Amino acid sequence: MVTDRFSHVTTWVFDLDNTLYPPQARLFDQIEVRMTDWVMRTLSVDRNEADRLRKYYWAQYGTTLAGLMREHGVDPGPYLHEVHEIDLSHLVQDPALASGIRALPGRRIVYTNGSRPYAERVVAARGLEGLFDAIYGVEHAGFHPKPERVAFEAVFATDGLNPAFAAMFEDDPRNLAAPFEMGMRTIHVAPDPAPAPHIDHHTDNLADFLGQFSRA
Repeated sequence: MVTDRFSHVTTWVFDLDNTLYPPQARLFDQIEVRMTDWVMRTLSVDRNEADRLRKYYWAQYGTTLAGLMREHGVDPGPYLHEVHEIDLSHLVQDPALASGIRALPGRRIVYTNGSRPYAERVVAARGLEGLFDAIYGVEHAGFHPKPERVAFEAVFATDGLNPAFAAMFEDDPRNLAAPFEMGMRTIHVAPDPAPAPHIDHHTDNLADFLGQFSRA
């Protein structure tokens, strides 16, 4: 049984975007527009160049913010606030997901490359409020982004979790490499699998995957 491979896990770590809600919600469509607007205004470039830079920084540094900080010295606070001020009204609560998370033994935390205030809003909109012992954003990693190992190390040190007894749920395969190297069980949450040595499991339905543990 799959659940047997998680019998040692005492801390369950969940990414936020496209993990605790389905990609069909398309929250990043809104965020990317706000990112591009911010880059246009701050760097005085046109929309095409702003879009190019946004995508380049994401690919090169893990997040657009990381590239902006490293190459332009931007203040992350105002940026994080502005790009995450999006409409969440179309998100729906997910009782099955809430039940699956609630049934997990041990600590349950959220760790996102977004900000904690944004994560708290999404968690509430999904009906998952009160299910997590802690919520960490990029600010808790010293603004180092996943997939950098130093980012995971900072957040995990703050939380006090032992990676050897933890599992990580993520939609971006890149962000599972460091957790795997640190000894975590890794689960890729996405419509399509992306087989790789650092991915232990794949699921296209997080609620169904977690439901195995309540039935075990």
